[in-house]
This record gives sequence, structure tokens and C-alpha cells, in this order.
Amino acid sequence: MSEDQHLHSDPQETPSTETTDLSLSRRGFLKGMGTGAVTAAVAPAIFVNQAEAKQQSITELPGVTDTRIQLRINGQTHTVDIEARATLASVLRDQLEITGAKVVCDRGECGACTVMVDGRTAYSCTMLALDAQDKEISTIEGLADGDKLHPVQEAFIEKDALMCGFCTPGFVLSTKALLDKNNNPTLEEVKRGVSGNICRCGTYPRVFEAALAAAQKMRNGG
Repeated sequence: MSEDQHLHSDPQETPSTETTDLSLSRRGFLKGMGTGAVTAAVAPAIFVNQAEAKQQSITELPGVTDTRIQLRINGQTHTVDIEARATLASVLRDQLEITGAKVVCDRGECGACTVMVDGRTAYSCTMLALDAQDKEISTIEGLADGDKLHPVQEAFIEKDALMCGFCTPGFVLSTKALLDKNNNPTLEEVKRGVSGNICRCGTYPRVFEAALAAAQKMRNGG
């Protein structure tokens, strides 16, 4: 080919390799972007559907999420349908409306939810209701005999051993559990007996006085 022919040749006769490569690269990029967008839109839906299916399969298993139990509370038997994970405190308060046990810390530290189970104190916020079956449960509601208060309740009133009242049911039951085993405790034994209960108002001295006064009442047959 002569130099003149070379200078006047039609550039469209031979496609540019550079242009072709760029065109394919751009097309591939857009195609990839489209695929990624579809994946991003579909993937969450897949995961959600899988999670829902898993939850549904668990729910359909009998006894995994719901079960029927009987609880013996303050001398009465209650039949109740509960979640297997339900705590004794939640069943007492939310389902049976026995609200004397208070849920304050909800982690077994303050003692406001204290109840008695087979004569021993227990934090009802950390005890599963399932574990309380076939046991004798006592709450503050069952302490009085009709209109006659228990000696511990009388002593707490006489010594003004309460302020806001949230911790009081727990202190009363802890005191009763102590005096049921030892009706002539020393001050140190009283302090140890109620050490699992916290009073944020700081009424400890009067609580201790009330416990000692209640012990005297119980020794005298009160």
C-alpha cells in the first residue's frame, strides 16, 4: 500500500481494538452491576423467609414455647399456660396478678422479688416457673391470716421499717424465713438473714429493729 493510500484509508474499515475492549468492559461492568443489584434485593428476602420458616418450625413443636403447669401458691393450686422460658416472677405478676413480689433489678441482685419456695427464700425473677412445680410457694399476699397480720408484718409497721415500699415484701419474707428457723436471732444473724435484700432508701436500722421485735412477738406466741 502506497503512502497516499495509507493516509486516506477509511478508519471505520478496521475496528479499533481499543474501542472494542472499552465497549466490552463497560458492558460487562453494567451487567455486573445489574446482577449485584438483583442479588442485593433478593438475598435479604431469602434470609427473612428462612428465619420465618425456622421460627415457625420451632413454634409448631409442642412444649417448646408453651406448656401447661400447676403452681401451688399460698395454699391454692393455679393451672396456667406459660412459655417454657417464663420466670416465676413474670407468671405471678403478669398472669396470676399476684403482684406482691416486685421486679426491680430483674437479675437476682436486689431481692425485691423474693418469695418462699418450700420454706426457703428464692429470687422469683431468676427462677423458672417450670422449676416451681410441685413446690409450696409463699408470697407476701399469703402471709396474713385473713385480717390478722403476721407478727413480722406488725413489727415492720410498728418500727416504720419501710419507705418507698418496693423492697418491703422481700424483706418481710426474708425475715419470716429467718425467724421460722431461728426465733431468737442476734443482730448479726438478722443482718445475715436479710443480706440478700437491698433497700435503696437506706431503712436498714429499722428493718433490723423490726426483725428483732418480730422475733420477740413470735417467742411470746404472737
